Amino acid sequence: MGRWPAFCFWRNLLLDMSNRIQDLIEPIVDELGFNIVRVQMSGKEMMLMQVMVERKDGQGMTVDDCASVSRAISTLLEVDDPIKGAYTLEVSSPGIDRPLVRIKDFERFLGFQAKIEINRPLDGRRRFKGKLLGVKDDVVKILVDGKEVNLPHPDIQRAKLLMTDDLISAAEES
Repeated sequence: MGRWPAFCFWRNLLLDMSNRIQDLIEPIVDELGFNIVRVQMSGKEMMLMQVMVERKDGQGMTVDDCASVSRAISTLLEVDDPIKGAYTLEVSSPGIDRPLVRIKDFERFLGFQAKIEINRPLDGRRRFKGKLLGVKDDVVKILVDGKEVNLPHPDIQRAKLLMTDDLISAAEES
């Protein structure tokens, strides 16, 4: 029982740090022509900062794109120094089976299969897998086993697209 509160505290601390860093780096990433998909901090001894970005023009990410964003973020973080101690910066593309974070992510990938985990049980379950049906008033709608389920966006802890033939076809077309 004693470990749970410490874990929750640490998780909330990492989430707060991720949000602060995203607010700090978003203007420079935006200026370079990219959108931030997610900033995620992990680790204790050696922190890992994962920054997932995508191109605003919808084109696929290249290694040079990641390097350009990484250099800009590194320079900014050296000046502001929001993380005490050593850390590793990792800049990457979200990939085809990308995480879904913002409301607009769920809207953009309407009709595709997704896996969603919420932070508190709904009808006895926390994990849902099904077809994204849309968003209304901050509620994500998903078709699970033939039944529409409404998941409040603030309760979504983790979500990602599932690799399907439809998703691969859509990625090849863009």
